[in-house]
Amino acid sequence: MNRYDGDVLAAGWQQKSKKVVPEIALERGMVLEDATTGFCGAVTRWENGLVVLEGRGDKRRSFPIGYGFLLEGKPVAVKAPPRAAGRAGAVTGRTASGSVAGPAEKAKVALPSRIYVEGRHDAELVEKIWGDDLRHVGVVVEFMDGIDDLHDIVSDFRPEKGRRLGVLADHLVPGSKESRIAAGVAKGPYGSFVLVAGHPFIDIWQAVKPAKVGLQSWPHVPRGTDIKHGTCAALGWPHRDQADIARAWQRILATVTSWNDLERGLLTPVEQLIDFVTQDHIH
Repeated sequence: MNRYDGDVLAAGWQQKSKKVVPEIALERGMVLEDATTGFCGAVTRWENGLVVLEGRGDKRRSFPIGYGFLLEGKPVAVKAPPRAAGRAGAVTGRTASGSVAGPAEKAKVALPSRIYVEGRHDAELVEKIWGDDLRHVGVVVEFMDGIDDLHDIVSDFRPEKGRRLGVLADHLVPGSKESRIAAGVAKGPYGSFVLVAGHPFIDIWQAVKPAKVGLQSWPHVPRGTDIKHGTCAALGWPHRDQADIARAWQRILATVTSWNDLERGLLTPVEQLIDFVTQDHIH
């Protein structure tokens, strides 16, 4: 046999030495290892292009869906499974946040850990989109009047391992009052067990995609004008008193049905907070 037989430059010669990495669909409970970090855990959920693995000590980490995983020691690429074809009256199998919905569960005792949000509107939006996920892990969301009292809230709560505190802050951008308060808490005695994550919006209303209320962008409200009153005025909605503001918010909230109706600037911090406050607990 002549070892020089054949055309070494024939089409496809580059692929002969390459190993094909199989692509597999994700399943709850599937044990994967991230090849880069070595983190190994069971698949708990997947959404927004990320898969969440739960490893030893109930620690959870998120990784991009795709290549870079090991299954039983062998390289694989993972993908989200196709959605089942809908049937009349059938359950979609996903929560409003995009997580894979599990079977119906008995009510759980709430975990000691908590997530605090600024204001009732924030709490209502988080409940509408992440309520099923939060009940699944047993986390209660509470609202605070504002971030100005955060140091006192943290001192009263006394966070520790297994009793973590997550805080969703409005307008958490560099140089803001909110960022300075968050930095002070992080440097305090409970900093290791407190995570202040925030969205960049002045008010939670702006976390809803403006197209949901027929706008290309949320109106600019001049400094010194209440953001909610100014927004209602620009939209031509009544804003004479708090009852009008409440009705305006319910009108906006009614347009939100899933995570896809919200801006990325809110989705990421809420997911981070859920992961943070549950990492010491068994789910």
